[in-house]
Amino acid sequence: MPSIDETRPFIPLAIAVLTVSDTRDLSSDKSGDTLVERLEAAGHRLADRAIEPDDVSRIQSRLSGWIIDPAIDVVITTGGTGFTGRDVTPEAAEPLFEKRMEGFSTIFHQISFAKIGTSTLQSRATAGVAGASGGTPTYVFCLPGSPGACRDGWDGILASQLDFRYRPCNFVEIMPRLDEHLKRRKA
Repeated sequence: MPSIDETRPFIPLAIAVLTVSDTRDLSSDKSGDTLVERLEAAGHRLADRAIEPDDVSRIQSRLSGWIIDPAIDVVITTGGTGFTGRDVTPEAAEPLFEKRMEGFSTIFHQISFAKIGTSTLQSRATAGVAGASGGTPTYVFCLPGSPGACRDGWDGILASQLDFRYRPCNFVEIMPRLDEHLKRRKA
């Protein structure tokens, strides 16, 4: 049965939050606020926060900068995962992934379906590991741009998977091994 193992220490992570929007600024970014509130309440540290417009090159530039920063463990984006012409977050993020996390979208949609039904189909939530080839593996999670979707993604997936105490397994405990494929090639 999944649970928190209180005998293990909590390991705080450095998490950057990117809101992708043509219309938001920090004063109106409720989705970004939701993520920041939740990650800090969990004991993690906000490493950086930014807002970028729905533009592939701007999103990739911001993500790339955070991915190569050894002080950032995780990046969470919100916004730009729909189907309209301006929704380009998956197109910007996925080429940066060395390994795509297929199950993230599946679990996100299961959680979302229970709350909004088939409307969950309008999201292209995605996730992956980036930066391992550069020596700084970083998890990247792309959530839809609503506070509800950010709550669902954090509460239903990220809160437990970004907690070293969560059993039977979690993303934190495998962080030191995310670049194993590079070490194998050199051997």
